Amino acid sequence: MAALSQALPRGRQRRKAARPQELLEAALDLFVEKGLAATRAEEVAHRAGVSKGTLYLYYPSKDELFKAVVRSHLIDAISAGDELADHFEGSTSELLRLLAETWWTKVGSSKAAGLLLLIMSEARAFPDVAQFYLDEVVAPSHTLLSRVIRRGIQRGEFRDMDITSVVHGLIAPAQFLILYRQCTSVCSSNPAPLDPQRFMHTQIDLILKGLERAPQS
Repeated sequence: MAALSQALPRGRQRRKAARPQELLEAALDLFVEKGLAATRAEEVAHRAGVSKGTLYLYYPSKDELFKAVVRSHLIDAISAGDELADHFEGSTSELLRLLAETWWTKVGSSKAAGLLLLIMSEARAFPDVAQFYLDEVVAPSHTLLSRVIRRGIQRGEFRDMDITSVVHGLIAPAQFLILYRQCTSVCSSNPAPLDPQRFMHTQIDLILKGLERAPQS
């Protein structure tokens, strides 16, 4: 009995420690399903199996909850990309391919991809949230990719091109893929099917062909 009584508090502690992530997962599901404006705190709490009061202990407002969801699913992916770029020793072309694959695994193929669509559709109603997304997701993503492109130029692997334009060119296919999948997911038939991974590989190939220097004869 003594052992059991000691195990129960530890179990409760583990349950309590898991609550923030459970709330974030529930919030992500509802935000993607219903949007930011239509999602109520009570719904998030109910789906996570806690009271509304418990939700507010961790996240005092819906805006703060949304920001926490973005940090958990998008900003963490950017941090993973930064760490990868810091320690990668191969060619810059290989690094860009690996970053694209990492993004697809962590974001593009997950529910978190729906956060981009949510921001696009509700930015005017939630300008503070849109600014947060711009500051915390868009700007760091551009910084990471700019650093990688500059690496390729400095190493003589890439042609000297306008880095900002190249970064936008790298991001645009990913945004298109998310939009396309969302639009076609509700259709009963699709006359122009798209394989996401093949599409991403093709886009990276096209971009790299424009970036890479021609071999010296």
